[in-house]
Amino acid sequence: MTIKRHYIEVSGISVEIVRKEIKNLHLGVYPPEGRVRVAVPLKIDDEAVRLAVISKLGWIKRKQKEFAEQPRQSQREMVSGESHYYLGQRYRLNVIEHSGANLVRLNRKTIDLYVRHGADQKRREAVLGQWYRQQIKNLIPELLTKWEPVVGVHADEWGVKKMKTRWGTCNIGAKRIWLNLELAKKPIQCLEYILVHELVHLLERRHNDRFRDLMDKFMPQWRLQRDVLNKAPLGHEEWGY
Repeated sequence: MTIKRHYIEVSGISVEIVRKEIKNLHLGVYPPEGRVRVAVPLKIDDEAVRLAVISKLGWIKRKQKEFAEQPRQSQREMVSGESHYYLGQRYRLNVIEHSGANLVRLNRKTIDLYVRHGADQKRREAVLGQWYRQQIKNLIPELLTKWEPVVGVHADEWGVKKMKTRWGTCNIGAKRIWLNLELAKKPIQCLEYILVHELVHLLERRHNDRFRDLMDKFMPQWRLQRDVLNKAPLGHEEWGY
Protein backbone atom coordinates (compact mmCIF):
# COMPACT_ATOMS: atom_id res chain seq x y z
CA MET A 1 0.00 0.00 0.00
CA THR A 2 1.30 3.46 -0.96
CA ILE A 3 1.59 5.75 2.09
CA LYS A 4 2.77 9.38 2.08
CA ARG A 5 3.13 11.57 5.19
CA HIS A 6 3.68 15.26 5.80
CA TYR A 7 2.49 18.09 8.09
CA ILE A 8 0.51 21.29 7.65
CA GLU A 9 -0.52 23.92 10.20
CA VAL A 10 -4.16 24.88 10.70
CA SER A 11 -5.07 27.66 13.16
CA GLY A 12 -1.86 27.08 15.08
CA ILE A 13 -2.35 23.30 15.24
CA SER A 14 0.15 20.93 13.64
CA VAL A 15 -1.72 18.35 11.54
CA GLU A 16 -0.15 15.13 10.28
CA ILE A 17 -1.54 14.12 6.89
CA VAL A 18 -1.25 10.47 5.91
CA ARG A 19 -2.20 9.75 2.30
CA LYS A 20 -2.90 6.14 1.44
CA GLU A 21 -5.14 3.94 -0.65
CA ILE A 22 -8.40 4.46 1.23
CA LYS A 23 -11.80 5.79 0.19
CA ASN A 24 -12.70 8.25 2.94
CA LEU A 25 -11.07 10.90 5.12
CA HIS A 26 -10.50 9.97 8.77
CA LEU A 27 -9.58 12.61 11.37
CA GLY A 28 -8.33 11.66 14.82
CA VAL A 29 -6.97 13.35 17.95
CA TYR A 30 -4.70 11.18 20.08
CA PRO A 31 -3.29 11.26 23.62
CA PRO A 32 -1.14 12.11 25.40
CA GLU A 33 -0.71 15.58 23.85
CA GLY A 34 -3.70 15.67 21.50
CA ARG A 35 -1.79 14.99 18.28
CA VAL A 36 -3.97 15.55 15.21
CA ARG A 37 -3.75 13.03 12.39
CA VAL A 38 -5.78 12.91 9.19
CA ALA A 39 -5.75 9.83 6.96
CA VAL A 40 -6.94 10.70 3.46
CA PRO A 41 -7.23 9.13 0.00
CA LEU A 42 -4.31 9.80 -2.31
CA LYS A 43 -6.34 12.14 -4.52
CA ILE A 44 -7.41 14.59 -1.77
CA ASP A 45 -5.28 17.76 -1.66
CA ASP A 46 -4.07 19.75 1.35
CA GLU A 47 -6.70 22.45 0.96
CA ALA A 48 -9.50 19.90 1.33
CA VAL A 49 -7.78 18.55 4.45
CA ARG A 50 -7.44 22.09 5.81
CA LEU A 51 -11.16 22.72 5.37
CA ALA A 52 -12.01 19.40 7.05
CA VAL A 53 -9.83 20.29 10.04
CA ILE A 54 -11.32 23.78 10.29
CA SER A 55 -14.83 22.29 10.36
CA LYS A 56 -13.80 20.17 13.36
CA LEU A 57 -11.73 22.74 15.25
CA GLY A 58 -14.14 22.94 18.19
CA TRP A 59 -14.11 19.16 18.64
CA ILE A 60 -10.33 18.99 18.22
CA LYS A 61 -9.72 21.61 20.91
CA ARG A 62 -12.14 19.88 23.31
CA LYS A 63 -10.30 16.58 22.86
CA GLN A 64 -6.92 18.25 23.35
CA LYS A 65 -8.21 19.87 26.55
CA GLU A 66 -9.43 16.48 27.82
CA PHE A 67 -6.04 14.91 27.18
CA ALA A 68 -4.22 17.83 28.82
CA GLU A 69 -6.31 17.31 31.97
CA GLN A 70 -5.93 13.53 31.97
CA PRO A 71 -3.89 12.22 34.92
CA ARG A 72 -0.57 10.64 34.04
CA GLN A 73 2.27 9.00 35.85
CA SER A 74 5.74 10.45 36.12
CA GLN A 75 8.78 8.51 34.97
CA ARG A 76 9.01 5.32 37.04
CA GLU A 77 12.31 4.85 38.89
CA MET A 78 11.51 1.30 40.04
CA VAL A 79 12.05 1.96 43.74
CA SER A 80 10.02 0.97 46.77
CA GLY A 81 7.05 3.21 47.48
CA GLU A 82 6.20 4.03 43.86
CA SER A 83 2.67 3.55 42.55
CA HIS A 84 2.21 0.91 39.86
CA TYR A 85 -1.02 -0.33 38.29
CA TYR A 86 -2.41 -3.78 37.58
CA LEU A 87 -5.87 -4.24 36.02
CA GLY A 88 -6.79 -0.68 36.90
CA GLN A 89 -5.86 -0.95 40.59
CA ARG A 90 -3.02 1.00 42.13
CA TYR A 91 -0.38 -0.87 44.13
CA ARG A 92 2.71 0.22 46.02
CA LEU A 93 5.92 -1.25 44.65
CA ASN A 94 8.02 -3.11 47.20
CA VAL A 95 11.51 -3.91 45.90
CA ILE A 96 13.21 -6.78 47.69
CA GLU A 97 16.82 -7.61 46.85
CA HIS A 98 17.79 -11.22 47.51
CA SER A 99 20.06 -13.96 46.22
CA GLY A 100 17.30 -16.05 44.69
CA ALA A 101 15.46 -15.93 41.35
CA ASN A 102 13.77 -12.80 40.06
CA LEU A 103 10.02 -12.92 40.64
CA VAL A 104 6.92 -10.84 41.31
CA ARG A 105 4.20 -11.43 43.89
CA LEU A 106 0.93 -9.53 43.94
CA ASN A 107 -0.47 -8.78 47.38
CA ARG A 108 -3.57 -6.89 48.48
CA LYS A 109 -1.87 -3.49 48.41
CA THR A 110 1.64 -4.12 47.08
CA ILE A 111 3.51 -5.56 44.15
CA ASP A 112 6.52 -7.30 45.66
CA LEU A 113 9.41 -7.28 43.19
CA TYR A 114 12.17 -9.74 44.09
CA VAL A 115 15.42 -9.07 42.24
CA ARG A 116 19.03 -10.05 42.67
CA HIS A 117 21.31 -7.79 44.66
CA GLY A 118 22.47 -4.82 42.64
CA ALA A 119 19.78 -5.07 39.94
CA ASP A 120 19.54 -1.68 38.24
CA GLN A 121 16.42 0.17 37.10
CA LYS A 122 16.47 -1.38 33.64
CA ARG A 123 16.66 -4.89 35.04
CA ARG A 124 13.86 -4.23 37.53
CA GLU A 125 11.68 -2.89 34.70
CA ALA A 126 12.40 -6.02 32.67
CA VAL A 127 11.38 -8.35 35.51
CA LEU A 128 8.15 -6.45 36.19
CA GLY A 129 7.43 -6.17 32.47
CA GLN A 130 7.77 -9.92 32.02
CA TRP A 131 5.35 -10.45 34.89
CA TYR A 132 2.83 -8.10 33.28
CA ARG A 133 3.23 -9.98 29.99
CA GLN A 134 2.50 -13.32 31.64
CA GLN A 135 -0.54 -11.97 33.48
CA ILE A 136 -2.16 -10.66 30.30
CA LYS A 137 -1.30 -13.90 28.48
CA ASN A 138 -3.13 -15.78 31.22
CA LEU A 139 -6.26 -13.65 30.71
CA ILE A 140 -6.55 -13.71 26.93
CA PRO A 141 -7.50 -17.36 26.26
CA GLU A 142 -10.61 -17.16 28.45
CA LEU A 143 -11.64 -13.89 26.80
CA LEU A 144 -11.17 -15.39 23.34
CA THR A 145 -13.28 -18.39 24.33
CA LYS A 146 -16.00 -15.97 25.42
CA TRP A 147 -15.92 -13.56 22.47
CA GLU A 148 -14.96 -15.54 19.37
CA PRO A 149 -18.35 -17.32 19.23
CA VAL A 150 -20.14 -14.01 19.78
CA VAL A 151 -18.32 -12.25 16.95
CA GLY A 152 -18.30 -15.38 14.79
CA VAL A 153 -14.58 -15.33 14.00
CA HIS A 154 -11.45 -17.15 15.14
CA ALA A 155 -8.02 -15.64 15.68
CA ASP A 156 -5.46 -18.14 14.41
CA GLU A 157 -2.69 -16.39 16.32
CA TRP A 158 -2.42 -13.81 19.08
CA GLY A 159 0.34 -12.21 21.05
CA VAL A 160 1.31 -9.45 23.46
CA LYS A 161 3.92 -6.80 22.77
CA LYS A 162 4.83 -3.27 23.80
CA MET A 163 3.42 -0.74 21.36
CA LYS A 164 3.59 3.06 21.49
CA THR A 165 0.97 3.83 18.87
CA ARG A 166 -1.84 1.29 19.26
CA TRP A 167 -3.69 -0.58 21.97
CA GLY A 168 -4.06 -3.44 19.53
CA THR A 169 -3.48 -4.44 15.92
CA CYS A 170 -4.95 -7.03 13.60
CA ASN A 171 -3.41 -8.75 10.58
CA ILE A 172 -6.55 -9.74 8.72
CA GLY A 173 -4.84 -12.04 6.21
CA ALA A 174 -3.06 -14.04 8.89
CA LYS A 175 -5.94 -13.70 11.38
CA ARG A 176 -3.37 -12.61 13.92
CA ILE A 177 -4.07 -10.21 16.80
CA TRP A 178 -1.53 -8.28 18.85
CA LEU A 179 -2.46 -6.63 22.15
CA ASN A 180 -0.51 -3.88 23.89
CA LEU A 181 1.38 -4.96 27.00
CA GLU A 182 0.18 -1.77 28.76
CA LEU A 183 -3.36 -3.20 28.84
CA ALA A 184 -2.24 -5.29 31.82
CA LYS A 185 -2.28 -2.04 33.81
CA LYS A 186 -5.78 -1.02 32.74
CA PRO A 187 -9.18 -2.22 34.01
CA ILE A 188 -10.07 -5.67 32.68
CA GLN A 189 -12.97 -4.26 30.65
CA CYS A 190 -10.44 -2.24 28.65
CA LEU A 191 -8.58 -5.39 27.65
CA GLU A 192 -11.90 -6.98 26.76
CA TYR A 193 -12.94 -3.99 24.64
CA ILE A 194 -9.68 -3.95 22.67
CA LEU A 195 -9.85 -7.70 22.10
CA VAL A 196 -13.38 -7.42 20.70
CA HIS A 197 -12.32 -4.39 18.65
CA GLU A 198 -9.60 -6.43 16.96
CA LEU A 199 -11.83 -9.46 16.44
CA VAL A 200 -14.38 -7.24 14.69
CA HIS A 201 -11.61 -6.11 12.34
CA LEU A 202 -11.59 -9.69 11.03
CA LEU A 203 -15.06 -8.85 9.70
CA GLU A 204 -14.46 -5.22 8.73
CA ARG A 205 -11.02 -3.76 8.06
CA ARG A 206 -11.90 -0.07 8.43
CA HIS A 207 -13.36 2.07 11.20
CA ASN A 208 -16.46 2.83 9.18
CA ASP A 209 -20.21 2.71 9.85
CA ARG A 210 -20.29 -1.06 9.36
CA PHE A 211 -17.52 -1.50 11.91
CA ARG A 212 -19.36 0.65 14.46
CA ASP A 213 -22.63 -1.18 13.77
CA LEU A 214 -20.89 -4.51 14.42
CA MET A 215 -19.39 -3.20 17.65
CA ASP A 216 -22.85 -1.99 18.71
CA LYS A 217 -24.23 -5.44 17.97
CA PHE A 218 -21.61 -7.49 19.80
CA MET A 219 -20.66 -5.09 22.62
CA PRO A 220 -23.35 -2.40 23.05
CA GLN A 221 -21.40 -0.69 25.85
CA TRP A 222 -18.13 -0.47 23.89
CA ARG A 223 -18.05 3.33 23.89
CA LEU A 224 -18.17 3.35 27.69
CA GLN A 225 -15.25 0.91 27.80
CA ARG A 226 -13.33 3.05 25.32
CA ASP A 227 -13.89 6.09 27.54
CA VAL A 228 -12.66 4.18 30.60
CA LEU A 229 -9.49 3.32 28.69
CA ASN A 230 -8.93 6.85 27.46
CA LYS A 231 -9.51 8.32 30.93
CA ALA A 232 -7.27 5.90 32.82
CA PRO A 233 -3.94 7.35 34.05
CA LEU A 234 -1.44 7.46 31.22
CA GLY A 235 2.01 5.95 31.53
CA HIS A 236 5.03 8.21 31.17
CA GLU A 237 5.39 7.56 27.41
CA GLU A 238 2.00 6.07 26.70
CA TRP A 239 0.01 6.74 23.55
CA GLY A 240 -3.73 6.26 23.11
CA TYR A 241 -6.08 4.33 20.89
